[in-house]
Amino acid sequence: MINAQDIKNGTCIRLDGKLYYCIEFLHVKPGKGNTFMRTKLKEVVSGRVLDRRFNIGEKLEDVRVERRPFQFSYNEGDHYHFLNQETWDDVTIDKALITGVDFLKEGMVIEVVSDASTETVLFAELPVKVELQITYTEPGIKGDTATNTLKPATVETGAEVRVPLFINTGETIRIDTRTGEYMERVR
Repeated sequence: MINAQDIKNGTCIRLDGKLYYCIEFLHVKPGKGNTFMRTKLKEVVSGRVLDRRFNIGEKLEDVRVERRPFQFSYNEGDHYHFLNQETWDDVTIDKALITGVDFLKEGMVIEVVSDASTETVLFAELPVKVELQITYTEPGIKGDTATNTLKPATVETGAEVRVPLFINTGETIRIDTRTGEYMERVR
């Protein structure tokens, strides 16, 4: 158990039977009345954000989470197999628990967050930026750099990304895995 005033960014708590981690907090001292903590909590499973206010001294159930690197091996339908980088154990993670799964390629190392007490996987995150090669896109025309027009392109993982007109098949691009947007061309 922790006190409400001990909540910081990244603190994971159990509230109403669900796991939340703090993404924003503010210690508020009004002119009248008691001090309190204003927090934004993100539900681990669904990603829903909740604004919650806690009185100072209120007890909350603390959950210890562990972040470990896992290497992607292969997938069978919606079940993805990973190797723990420390123990080399094979772990299966459901597709719904992996953020940015469309940009996951074989051998990529991702971060898996699990509940330390029960060893259950809460979610898995790809790196924020990944570099992927374009397998197909319509040919670009020299000089097509003046406008902000985008065209569809398929990357090596099979995902479709919108890219600028000057990008061609065979080039490597950097993608933001949170939004799925093109960031830049890798030279």
